[in-house]
Amino acid sequence: MALVCVVSVFFLQGCARSASGVAHETGAGGADLITESDEPDARKRARLRVELATGYFEQGQTTVALDEIKQALTADGNYTPAHNLRGLAYMRLGEMRLAEDSFRRAMSLSPKDAGVAHNFGWLLCQQARYLEAQPLFDAALASPIYNGRAKTLLAQGICQARGGKPVDAEASLSKAFELDAGNPVVAYNLAQLLFNRGELVKAQFHMRRLNNSEMANSETLWLGMKVEQRLGNRDVMRQLGDQLKRRYPQSREAGFYERGAFHE
Repeated sequence: MALVCVVSVFFLQGCARSASGVAHETGAGGADLITESDEPDARKRARLRVELATGYFEQGQTTVALDEIKQALTADGNYTPAHNLRGLAYMRLGEMRLAEDSFRRAMSLSPKDAGVAHNFGWLLCQQARYLEAQPLFDAALASPIYNGRAKTLLAQGICQARGGKPVDAEASLSKAFELDAGNPVVAYNLAQLLFNRGELVKAQFHMRRLNNSEMANSETLWLGMKVEQRLGNRDVMRQLGDQLKRRYPQSREAGFYERGAFHE
């Protein structure tokens, strides 16, 4: 399922890139941000290791990234980005308990760090701990200096939908769309929610927009077909079906279309 995978990569990579900056929020104490001119040697060594680890992580070399993170924490065990990135790495490896331990440590060091709150919330969402995840997303969104609001609103909306709160999910995903209208993951998840709720015209708006872009794939084409089929637009549905068979003939969705399995 391409877009489900895109969701995970979107969150992990986006957070990894922000994990290694020199300037870092110091938490409840309100101290000045650390910059290169006054960065202690131990902190500098840890930061450089995390920068290396981030590069490895984004290239998919997760275990190599973990080795660099271990060395960063040996240099400075209180460096929040190292604990945060370690949580992301363990999360990617499916080591959820270790990931949670890492995020809890990062939160204890920097309780106002919105990026850490987002990551921890997303981890809990993956474990179906939806009620526990929501306060963390709220905390991230409450930060006045956080620049990842669209990402967190998307995560929050997905968790609300999975947790049986479609009205709240629609509100979160709609806000995410307002902030990042070009994000295909936001558009797809919002359209899927609207389709499930029977709001077909709204779902059609998002799917036509997405399927007319270069971001279309087998999943978006199939959802678009289901929307058009439900609305009785047979010609548009067949056009999408032809595109699906031509571009993704081996996909699961092409198989659904061949069988006419619009309700699977």
